[in-house]
Amino acid sequence: MTDGDAIRLLAQRLLDMGVKDIPARERRVLERAAKRLAVSRNVNREFDQRLTFGERLADRVAAIGGSWRFIIAFGAVIVVWVIVNSALLARLGTGFDPYPFVFLNLLLSLLAAVQAPVIMMSQNRQAAKDRLAAALDYEVNLKAEIEIAALHEKLDRMRMAETAERLERIERSLGGTGGPARRGP
Repeated sequence: MTDGDAIRLLAQRLLDMGVKDIPARERRVLERAAKRLAVSRNVNREFDQRLTFGERLADRVAAIGGSWRFIIAFGAVIVVWVIVNSALLARLGTGFDPYPFVFLNLLLSLLAAVQAPVIMMSQNRQAAKDRLAAALDYEVNLKAEIEIAALHEKLDRMRMAETAERLERIERSLGGTGGPARRGP
């Protein structure tokens, strides 16, 4: 039996549809099942191979910007900024960014304006990665379902053969009469 025949039989028996009607992803799973090949793939490696430099950079910025280390460091920078400007104001009568810290507010706004879209891009890519993982899980589950159905079919054939063999032995032991021996009155 060729791979194409095995695929056709599997499709008709398990999916109750013709080979031409099977979506490409399911056809690929059926081909791999017929050839006894693995369907599972590493979603991280497959997804990471598709990323551009900009996407990798955005993911890195989002990872850094969304960490406690960044929040603590940025909080420390703000505290130092306020202390230095307040000390300069007290000593010299002016600082490089006197109260109400307009330049600091500008820098914070610029950071938020750049960081927010970068984080959103990273989240969108994570959602795409999750969709890919779900698609790959579907393929693995489909192959497992096909293999389980094939095992059930094999067990059914074995049981039928065993039952037929037992019936033949019973018939031979009864003398081939096709029924139980009769006892006279």
